[in-house]
Amino acid sequence: QVQLVESGGGLVQPGGSLRLSCAASGSIFAITDMRWYRQAPGSQRDLVAGIDNGGVFHYADSVKGRFTISRDNANNMVFLQMNSLKSEDTAVYYCSASVRSGTFPYPLGTYWGQGIQVTVSL
Repeated sequence: QVQLVESGGGLVQPGGSLRLSCAASGSIFAITDMRWYRQAPGSQRDLVAGIDNGGVFHYADSVKGRFTISRDNANNMVFLQMNSLKSEDTAVYYCSASVRSGTFPYPLGTYWGQGIQVTVSL
């Protein structure tokens, strides 16, 4: 099994910054990509940013120029640096990873963290 644990959320004022972290652990053979999603109350869960072995492959238009996704492959971690935060960034943020795990042939599965609250407010 694979577990993902997010950290770094909280309350921040508009214009402020937060850095989210997500650590993957368990019987990991390889991670192919890692992503950050977010879900605001009453809304669907949307992809914010994604990174794979070739680099960053996605930023949502609403976060381009403000958010940066990065990855620490040695420690199976992904980060989301969020700058110039706005009230509309308020949401629960979820980490997701596509992981080959277990024993040969190391089946590919998608795993999710439990989510972490980010609130942007005065």
